[in-house]
Amino acid sequence: MQVLCKRGQFQEALRLLSKPTQSNSYYSPYMNILQICIDERAESRMVSARNMFVKMRDRNVVSCTVMISGYLKGGCYEDGLMVFLGMRQAAFRANQFGYGSALRACTGLRCFEVGKQIQECIAKGRFAENLFVQSALVDFHSNCGKIEDALCLFEEMSVRDLVSWNAMIGGYAVQGFADDSLRMIPDCFSLGSVLRALAGGSGLMKVSQIHGFITQLGFGSHKSLSGSLINAYAKCGRVERAHKIYRSMIKKDVISCMALINGYAREGNYSSDVLDLLKEITLMCVALDGVILCSMLNVCANVASLILGRQIHALTFKHQPCHDVAMGNTLVDMYAKCGEIEDANHAFDEMEEKNVISWTSIISGYGRNGLGHKAIALYKMMEYEGLQPNDITFLSLLFACSHAGLTVEGWECFNTMLRKYNILPRSEHFTCMVDLYACAGLLDEAYKLMCSMNIKPNSAVWGAILGACSVHGNSSLGKVAAMHLSYMDPRNSVNYVVLGSLYAASERRSLKKEPAQSLLVSTSSKTVLLHAT
Repeated sequence: MQVLCKRGQFQEALRLLSKPTQSNSYYSPYMNILQICIDERAESRMVSARNMFVKMRDRNVVSCTVMISGYLKGGCYEDGLMVFLGMRQAAFRANQFGYGSALRACTGLRCFEVGKQIQECIAKGRFAENLFVQSALVDFHSNCGKIEDALCLFEEMSVRDLVSWNAMIGGYAVQGFADDSLRMIPDCFSLGSVLRALAGGSGLMKVSQIHGFITQLGFGSHKSLSGSLINAYAKCGRVERAHKIYRSMIKKDVISCMALINGYAREGNYSSDVLDLLKEITLMCVALDGVILCSMLNVCANVASLILGRQIHALTFKHQPCHDVAMGNTLVDMYAKCGEIEDANHAFDEMEEKNVISWTSIISGYGRNGLGHKAIALYKMMEYEGLQPNDITFLSLLFACSHAGLTVEGWECFNTMLRKYNILPRSEHFTCMVDLYACAGLLDEAYKLMCSMNIKPNSAVWGAILGACSVHGNSSLGKVAAMHLSYMDPRNSVNYVVLGSLYAASERRSLKKEPAQSLLVSTSSKTVLLHAT
């Protein structure tokens, strides 16, 4: 029967069950096949399960609960909830698993009102004190943002198990109450939830305390906890400590490695350690999903490593031969940031489906490479295709116009953003416009626009004014900009150098700025990820 069901031959399996034995007489023949369909978890099996469920004449609580569970396994929370509500309308009394599944569906949908009605039904029935149902209620309230109600239910529980503890701790973690989740640690298995709550921000001290606690418990070599520690330290900005834990792992995994790579990426650190990690992932002989491959390509884009980017692009054909929208967007971004705009355009043209991010990426790529007219042409084509640009799209357009000196076109884009799409400009948009006017020598217009901004000018805006004043010799406005920059960004030596160039015109001594840094990629020694086999 199981073999026939796995092959999709459900009618043949049904004939085998036409004479149910005493051991399975509680279930109808359809029920047996229904259970196997759902256990398979494949989408096609759920369609077959749904068809089988509709054909059933003798539905009961068990068959409905199994169907709800199947929908939840596939993430179809709304369908599962509809089956539960239909079961209630048919006057079936749900069991503890039915109530628990229904609450899980409400949690997934964040459907608080329906969940409250289910809770009232539970309170009137015989499952009010059931541990499984109580844990589901705690999880429902905490994930829906009602953390005080969740705590009240948790404290009323006469018996608590690992599920209920993790539901409460996980709820605190989701809602951002890191200190509360820390105080509720019952055992080592809940430490992962606490570490996720502490990751990032000012949680470094507590992460270190949890690390020490893990070591005292003797779980320092626990694989999942090591991965959680790596992720927590990396998000707290201590990538070196995270890397030390990674090196100490007996058996390394892709998730821990990617957490470390993303930590380096957040710090803007693209040293040889990151490239070694990329190489290590390829040698793990595991299937790489789209998320991992996109993260690897993002690293190559930010370090502008075309050599590695091409090799990882080759890896995508092995692991993800059918590129989705996210993969296509990442390839466009990677090639554009590496200066290969033709390859970026080729990757863009090969995409079967394009979204706003796709168009914005290619527009940004052309703008970054100084091709402002091409960027504007792509924007018009995007509008023709019926896609609505967002604030990032217009920021890329304004940067392209500023980079190419297209003052009139830039002003038109800015007005379109305001009047046609009702997008409020951010400081970055104003910075591009001020820079556009300033570079064209229209310093008065740039200053008027800056004064009319609905937000306070930041150092980038004043920096654009100061740079333009230096080029066009406007010392009076330049001194005003320099005064503001001395308060906003006093440690930036570039501002003082530009001001010095203004004073140099008055025969005053010029200044020297701090030396900059450049990244050179050797063309003679190449990092090889893919080896011939």
